[in-house]
Amino acid sequence: MKKEPLLLLGAGGHARACIDVIEQEGRFEIAGLTGVEREVGTRVLDYPVRGTDRDLPALLRKYKFAVVAVGQIKSPVLRMTLFRQLELGGCILPTIISPRAHVSRHAVIGAGTIVMHGAIVNAGATVGKNCIINSLALVEHDSLISDHCHIATAAAINSGVIVGAGTFVGSNACVRQGTRIGERCVIGMGQHVLANCESGAWMPARKPLS
Repeated sequence: MKKEPLLLLGAGGHARACIDVIEQEGRFEIAGLTGVEREVGTRVLDYPVRGTDRDLPALLRKYKFAVVAVGQIKSPVLRMTLFRQLELGGCILPTIISPRAHVSRHAVIGAGTIVMHGAIVNAGATVGKNCIINSLALVEHDSLISDHCHIATAAAINSGVIVGAGTFVGSNACVRQGTRIGERCVIGMGQHVLANCESGAWMPARKPLS
């Protein structure tokens, strides 16, 4: 069966991680990537960087499947902007799930979201559009991860948690069950979230013991 060509927006480290998941999932043939001007004409894991964001209208006339493959830490704005460009361009935004992840058949995963190796999304959980559920992350039962969020490596979202749109939860952070985190929050690496967070809250990464 012929695989559909898939365009990746972004040519950095997260794009390389996405390529590995897409190759292992085996549903798509990677057609190439977009990047910044200096990356055009280069290759990422042997896939060509075909243009910049300015070239998207022309590229989307050729490729109907695309995903956002830029990372997100401090701000979701770039990922949100690119996602909206793809939607407005009439693009199909597939959900990408690593064969080495576990996503319950009773969970819901939104368009353009990628679930990386070793991640777990349990029964009754909902993950919105254009999210990153990174390697070894846990999204427990009945939690809601809103659109444009990044749940980073080995972060634990416990049961019944609500995470607002555009929020970043850092590596090894742990969110107490039933907690609500607002929109566009930044939860630093290793933080323990034990109470609700208002939108726009920043919790810096925990400092190592000296």
